[in-house]
Amino acid sequence: MRGYGKQMSGQGAAIPVPSPTLSERLCAHLSRPVEAPARATARRHLIDWLACVAGARRSAPAAAARAALPDAVARAAMLGNLLEMDDVDRLGRLHPGPVVWPAALLAAREAGASMGALLDGAVRGYEAMVRVGRSLDDHHYAHWHPTATAGGFGAAAAAASIFAMDASETASALGHAGSLAGGLWQVRHEPAAVTKAVHVAQAACSGLWHARLARCGCAGPMAILEGPQGLYAAATRSPRPEAVAAALPGWRIAEVSFKPWAACRHAHPAIDAALALPRGALAEGPIRVETYGDALSFCDRPTPASEAEAKFSLQHAVAVVAVRGRPGLADFAPEAIADPAVAAARARVGAVRADDLDAAYPAHFGARVRAGGAVAEVRDAWGDPENPLDPAGLLEKLATLAAWGGLEPEEAARARLLALETADDADALPLLELLGDWLA
Repeated sequence: MRGYGKQMSGQGAAIPVPSPTLSERLCAHLSRPVEAPARATARRHLIDWLACVAGARRSAPAAAARAALPDAVARAAMLGNLLEMDDVDRLGRLHPGPVVWPAALLAAREAGASMGALLDGAVRGYEAMVRVGRSLDDHHYAHWHPTATAGGFGAAAAAASIFAMDASETASALGHAGSLAGGLWQVRHEPAAVTKAVHVAQAACSGLWHARLARCGCAGPMAILEGPQGLYAAATRSPRPEAVAAALPGWRIAEVSFKPWAACRHAHPAIDAALALPRGALAEGPIRVETYGDALSFCDRPTPASEAEAKFSLQHAVAVVAVRGRPGLADFAPEAIADPAVAAARARVGAVRADDLDAAYPAHFGARVRAGGAVAEVRDAWGDPENPLDPAGLLEKLATLAAWGGLEPEEAARARLLALETADDADALPLLELLGDWLA
């Protein structure tokens, strides 16, 4: 593998850079064979991503994507994150599925790849994206959208795997991705903006371009992470490079969580804890949510005024549980926000930071809810590896989201069969045809 011993600063002075670089060490991890269990896990994440795309296909951004983007996979890249139900890595605080799967499918179409090659590419894409995301710090997360900044690494790695690129070429693709990384959190403060979805689509679709260029000889910066003018220097204060370089067994895709509720992941522990309270405890009186700091930063929103704001509101999520029980997609829609009973319950919900839950974060997303003299605590949200969403729950999610998106039950069954039962040596093309039918 090629290594660069020095890098030039902006003033022309030579600055030593360790060799091999972090990107090169990451590519050594990515070059390992992908075993059958990791492929099986990837199939479950494929189902999850297809469910999210299906559920969002009738949204306003989907209509815009149809008008603006002629390619069905590019349209799908706009939709996987819209419902706030996409998979999530807790330590990286990012969503790999909506970035990696479109990139892998774009590369598979270009390469005429098999299902096995598609799955291997996805596993490697998750690995790169999660490792880079976990190396970014709190300062980064305060300003940057890690699904976008780390996403390009995952997309490029997935495409490079499917193109059967060598480690040096893959490192160049990662260099391109890191050099162009972006995605600012200002979108959180402007609910009408759909730029968060654009972040995801840009990271996914550009991965193909980065890999294609690197495969054809366009070299990228090897020290794009740790170099003096690299991503860490520009966008972090206390990066964790060991997250990229560590020689860990297995693949990180096995550590990525599924989301059962149509809300920001930071709201899920509070939903789970509220659901765990005895029946009637939430019926009257104050409701106190105790959780970690980032949950408050993202989701302390007592009076949401739109669907997007409701999905990022601890108060609304817990009020829905109090009034309606298990929250569904419709419970974050404008009609639910305006429901007088839900609004009254929202006014009874207060949210505070708990030191113990904050100390356990982000390894554990936890919450406590106190109401009616009872208390319920959740240390790991439903869908995390410690509190898993079982296969039946994942298929139920697919069926529910497909119906929400206006698809017949047969289409959910078709997606399930393609994701779970397509042989590794069979063509991956039917998945592309599925998306073409859904998003025409």
